[in-house]
Amino acid sequence: MIGDLGTAALVSREGSIDWLCWPRFDSEACFAALLGTPEHGRARIAPSHPHPRVTRRYRPNTLILETRFETPEGAATLVEFMPPREGSNSHVVRIVVGESGHVAFESELVLRFGYGTNVPWVTRLDDGTRRAIAGPDMVILRTPVHLRGKDFKTVSKFSVQAGERIPFVMSYGPSHEPPSAAIDPEEKLEATEKFWTEWIGKNQMLCPWDEAIKRSLITLKALTYGPTGGLCAAPTTSLPEAIGGQRNWDYRFCWLRDATLTLLALMNAGYYEEARCWRDWLLRAAAGSPNQIQIMYGLSGERRLTEWQVPWLPGYENSAPVRIGNAAHNQCQLDIFGELMDALHQARKGGLAVHRAGWDLEQALLGHLEEIWSNRDNGIWEARGGREHFTFSKVMAWVAFDRAVKSAESYNLPGPIDHWRKLRDQIHNDVCEHGFDNELVSFVRSYGSKELDASLLLMPAIGFLPSNDPRFRATVEAIERGLLVDGLVLRYDTGKSDDGLPAGEGVFLACSFWLVDAYLMLGRREDAVRLFERLLALRNDVGLLSEEYEPRSRRMVGNFPQAFSHLALVNAAANLAHYRKPAEQRSQCALGAA
Repeated sequence: MIGDLGTAALVSREGSIDWLCWPRFDSEACFAALLGTPEHGRARIAPSHPHPRVTRRYRPNTLILETRFETPEGAATLVEFMPPREGSNSHVVRIVVGESGHVAFESELVLRFGYGTNVPWVTRLDDGTRRAIAGPDMVILRTPVHLRGKDFKTVSKFSVQAGERIPFVMSYGPSHEPPSAAIDPEEKLEATEKFWTEWIGKNQMLCPWDEAIKRSLITLKALTYGPTGGLCAAPTTSLPEAIGGQRNWDYRFCWLRDATLTLLALMNAGYYEEARCWRDWLLRAAAGSPNQIQIMYGLSGERRLTEWQVPWLPGYENSAPVRIGNAAHNQCQLDIFGELMDALHQARKGGLAVHRAGWDLEQALLGHLEEIWSNRDNGIWEARGGREHFTFSKVMAWVAFDRAVKSAESYNLPGPIDHWRKLRDQIHNDVCEHGFDNELVSFVRSYGSKELDASLLLMPAIGFLPSNDPRFRATVEAIERGLLVDGLVLRYDTGKSDDGLPAGEGVFLACSFWLVDAYLMLGRREDAVRLFERLLALRNDVGLLSEEYEPRSRRMVGNFPQAFSHLALVNAAANLAHYRKPAEQRSQCALGAA
């Protein structure tokens, strides 16, 4: 992934940008080959030799990608990056750098706006640049290489010698505005490297897994929509959770569920400005009538995320359908109330200024939660098979009232504290009575069921139970027996649970990091370290993680890169390193009540 804090592009090992939505993460893709074929849009720069030796890396402490090609005639590196966004214009800069001998290259630009459907009108400007326009969108391509049109594509052939540097710059802008001024690619390379190295240089989280922490923090920063501070869950849509399956979702939005993990990761690493921007985004997004709160919003807090299918895209490795938008935004999920209350409480604990208007909103949300906490909901995993009394949803309802009590007591905020305490105790008793199965000797996925759920691994981390409670230890052991595949954790058993979709998905990487935290809280440090390091080994060659992993085929699945996975990695590393441990930060809010 390369990105500019407004959108992101995915680059293949073969030097092809196969996914890019301009101008925002959630805009319609102009390169959609990732979900189809090259005819659906891509920008490829690669050696003419059919089988070059390819290695790649991120330039240290940056989001600048370097792909090195070796052929029998020589070696060259493709340097790719997106300068941090300034104004409405966005740029993709690619520089082919000759290292030894000479290497013949080919380039192919296939712009297809509208998720691979709209062929733009391409013209040659007076200065030799190419301008492509389709409706509101315009892309300018500048390069010293001779370009020509072929079959509605822009192609070229060129060679690079040792010491030679050949740039390709694509610039996006609204089609009703004049083309943006040309940028100096070398100056932008220097400025982009300076931006990222200075930003990651502020990291205060030191631990034995420093490289993984830094790469995850850079990834999370790159997934942040700069104008609003919203954290995009992933820059992609419809990358399947099982190859050939239907569990294909659009993740280019911001989830309230990520709230507390995001705040803790940012504050613990010393990024208080980013944490403040995220806190403010949460308050703006959730503002309004409490009964209209959603589980996710658009990058600027948009609420209408209508889901539809793209029939002309066959999907990643023919995994259809390709979905745009996400119908889950209309679901009822009780856990988000606890996430929001916990996040805002952690913000106060972390030193972010108390937001009195935010407290008024929190009290209104608690009033609504009091009316609905005993209802069925769709649960943390956004089940489409009907509502149930999900145990973790009730646990997070308990968190909401617990954090209200803690915030009111600690920061002298007004509210019916005694009433909240009674509600908190009522919910706690309800969960312990109905959410624990005496035959399984475990907490279960939903009231009355015999199924397990990985979200229950969080119970001591959020303070619902102390880690030495025998019911939690027994639940971890039950999850080890029932939800592990090759030592990694399923969210739940899709073969047993009716979630409205055909069974089958990979293990969920964030849940596997939660098991690391659970092992640590149970005193099983060796197991925790062993699992954590195994999870690190699953990252791709440049340190990125998707949403899930398929142990049988040994490949990542699901949307990529996934913020939730990298957040869980950062927080698990902090827990293992005994550095401002997020698990203790959350659980200490509530151990007395447990």
